[in-house]
Amino acid sequence: MAIIQPFSAEQERALINMRQRYDVWIEAERELFAMPYDLKRKKIGEYEYLYEVFDRVGNGKSLGAWDDEKEVQFEDYKAAKASLKERRDGARDALNESSRIARALRLPMLSADAGPILREADRRSLLGSHLLVVGTNAMAAYAIEAAGTFRDVPDETEDFDLAWAADEPEDGTLLWDLLKAVDPTFTINTEREFQARNAKAYEVELLVAPSRVETLAGKDRPRPVPLPEQEWLLPGRRVDQVVPCRDGSPARIVAPDPRWFALHKLWLGAQAKRNPLKRRKDTVQGAALLDAISEAMPHYSLGPEFVDDLPSDLMPFWSEWVQHRE
Repeated sequence: MAIIQPFSAEQERALINMRQRYDVWIEAERELFAMPYDLKRKKIGEYEYLYEVFDRVGNGKSLGAWDDEKEVQFEDYKAAKASLKERRDGARDALNESSRIARALRLPMLSADAGPILREADRRSLLGSHLLVVGTNAMAAYAIEAAGTFRDVPDETEDFDLAWAADEPEDGTLLWDLLKAVDPTFTINTEREFQARNAKAYEVELLVAPSRVETLAGKDRPRPVPLPEQEWLLPGRRVDQVVPCRDGSPARIVAPDPRWFALHKLWLGAQAKRNPLKRRKDTVQGAALLDAISEAMPHYSLGPEFVDDLPSDLMPFWSEWVQHRE
């Protein structure tokens, strides 16, 4: 039996509509995020100034004494922000409708807890460029890439794995600011500094390849331990899909090349030090994903051009899968 149950025409139509509407909505959100939090006309003593406000508490800085030029800047800002909010809100209504339809059609879904983190990461233009979705949450994106639903493959998870993938060094606290914007109750697990968790005990773990560890700012958190096997998730052609969440909201996932991800999963499933329950899930997911690529993702070649680049650590798992398929 095929590992992928193909989507119906109705399901495909729902996914196309959701993606189109998501792209319109997130474009407006990114433009709003790039704008100053707020501009205000502020009087100090006998004089007036144009102030840029940084946050809801009111922290900010002066942009100079009020004059005709500052008034034009102020009015242009207000008009642009109002226009973007109108565009965003209109797109959001249509997007939410599409996402609810996608959920009702029993399409592959993501946990409701992961959705806000992904949307905020996309709003800040961090998905794909800085962060990749790894672990079980990526399986929903791979299913959509294969235009179908996995048969009898575990897709539930109680945590969220992200991989840091930035090419250039970053300053500040990009990731920590992102998590705190989503939920201010996030704190770092002092016993596992690569993990943050919120008041509901939802866990976010950050992973990193040795080649990328220096691009994560020294003050940013969580602090991942460099893992050589994370290098396997960097090459190839990444998957980029919008998926419905279990609460009816949408989220975008950018995940590693499914071929490398599948073999990485099979490798994890063979690690004796790993939790036996997770090892079983890793093995099932890895084999199923390779089957799905073979059956329904012809744009991801499994030919010599891919196999010739595999490291020796992954070759046994590739060979075993090929023998099983034969």
